[in-house]
Amino acid sequence: MNTKLSKLITTGLYTEALSLFSNLHFHSHPLNNFTFPFLLKACSHLQLVSHGQMLHAHLTKTGFNSHIYTATALTDMYMKFKSQFLYSALKVFDEITEPNTTSINVVVSGFCQNGCYQTAFDVFKRFGEYKLRPDSVTVASLLSGCDVSVKDGQQVHCWAVKIGVETDIYVATSLVTMYFNCKQPLTASVVFERIGSKTVACCNAYATGLLQNRIVEPVFKVFKQMLQRSAHDANSVTFVSVLSACSDNKNLKFGLQVHGLLVKVDLVLDLLVGTALLDMYSKCGYWHRAYDVFKELRDIRSLITWNSMISGMMLNGESESAIGLFMMLESNGLKPDSATWNIMINGLSNVGKPDEAFFIFRKMQSTGEPVSTKSLTSLLSACASVSSLTNGKEIHGYVIRTNMNKDDILVTAVINMYMKCGRSSWAFSVFDQFEIKPRDPVIWNAMISGYGRNGESEAAFNMFEWMQNENVKPNSTTFNCILSVCSHAGKLEKGLEFLTLMKRYNLVPTSEHYACLIDLLGRSGKIDEARGLLSTIPDVSGSVLDSLIGACNFHSDVKTGEEMARLLVDLDPENPIPFVILSNIYAREGRWKDVEDLRDEMDRKGLKKSSGFSSLSVR
Repeated sequence: MNTKLSKLITTGLYTEALSLFSNLHFHSHPLNNFTFPFLLKACSHLQLVSHGQMLHAHLTKTGFNSHIYTATALTDMYMKFKSQFLYSALKVFDEITEPNTTSINVVVSGFCQNGCYQTAFDVFKRFGEYKLRPDSVTVASLLSGCDVSVKDGQQVHCWAVKIGVETDIYVATSLVTMYFNCKQPLTASVVFERIGSKTVACCNAYATGLLQNRIVEPVFKVFKQMLQRSAHDANSVTFVSVLSACSDNKNLKFGLQVHGLLVKVDLVLDLLVGTALLDMYSKCGYWHRAYDVFKELRDIRSLITWNSMISGMMLNGESESAIGLFMMLESNGLKPDSATWNIMINGLSNVGKPDEAFFIFRKMQSTGEPVSTKSLTSLLSACASVSSLTNGKEIHGYVIRTNMNKDDILVTAVINMYMKCGRSSWAFSVFDQFEIKPRDPVIWNAMISGYGRNGESEAAFNMFEWMQNENVKPNSTTFNCILSVCSHAGKLEKGLEFLTLMKRYNLVPTSEHYACLIDLLGRSGKIDEARGLLSTIPDVSGSVLDSLIGACNFHSDVKTGEEMARLLVDLDPENPIPFVILSNIYAREGRWKDVEDLRDEMDRKGLKKSSGFSSLSVR
């Protein structure tokens, strides 16, 4: 009987195993200690709680529950049921008179898998009580619970060294994963390099950890090392990792080579690999190739594959194709999930199609799917870009109704929308809802820049002062906002004060800060002082030069204007703006021959002034 049960369980035929037991038990077939572990395993895999409890009762009645092998299997079954049965498992374990290493490992592993890490560590201490020696399984199980606390992980690492299992491939792989999860990529790399015979699972864990920590280049190195051993060593997880690295690095050349290898090892039509492949092509800007892969996956495509293709189309500006794919979903037997809706809303908002984005948003609402914070932020940004107050108020209402009006990111987006729609008092009402003002300077920055945009410089200065009184530390962006306010308001003295104040907060002025100050000096007619400040900046950006040439235009300073124009042309030879501004300066001075020469030079270089346009949503 046990042999038959073992074969059924090994092949995953759990229901058939339980049926066989019922039939044999009905005919009074003799049972032994080794019969029940198979049945308990079947119950845990099928999540049949009631069956498991009946077997438990039968074990208690027959006395088989006192056998260590059976009791360990019973403990394991309860651990794999829902979390409310964890302490049933612990109770069974506590009834074992002489537990062994395996039985303790079952409890430690079970608590770790259910997120009860402290309890797992408490149970681990029983090894000392029972004078038992932990093994590699114990250490690997504990390491899975150290994905946040590197201190706990280091302690477990020390235990691994102490009991001599540090070089065990299972433990070493768990150590690599733990250090990556704890944001310690250097230590993870040291552990990985010390591993002698690296398995595919070990290399995959390393590559995955690198990507999670946004470290891309070493992934290619590990992949090449695997191929040097054998191309067949790499599996679908390996290829997904290396394709993700190609996507992150926009390394199309390497991605094409990987695609060729996938064809060779016949893995292109693996769903996970195929989806990663089309995602790589999309992120490298080759959406046509991505769509070719998408068509190849016709018979096995999942919703994740569709979402990836729709996202890729949006990323490459092919919004009409994305909408077409979205409309085809249901005809392919699939329904959009939260990710699908949010991809559509984000994509349409980002490509400047707010009306279409709102249509999708309203359709999503009708299905009852929750809208993500990112999508709402994108919609609010779209409203702000076209000053669509009506739609912006609609989103704000949704945010309030769904109790998301305390989310800092959303509140900042709402404030920014109202400010860009010219409703600074409404923006202040949103800001003022916080009894305890936010510690994050981002919301304060939105208020300061918004007041500046609406010409309310005193309100912006008062907001900055209020921010300081609340002991909220300004960041570099805060000073950029307040210096911009000074520039537009012509407050030279205040601007200089704020630049000095940056040093008190240990902030180093950037080119953006200098651009504001140079613009301020230029607007005040202090061209020479602005030119002097420019000479002290180590890396002069185009924005700084733009500010100064704009001031030269306003004050008709031909000499400095010519100098700035030359520097701007050196930075960006394809930009016609320096020529246009210098032409305006010449025209104001009546130097028509110079104006004509500049226009001839623009014609020779094929430069044309772009026409300006404005966009405003009207309801």
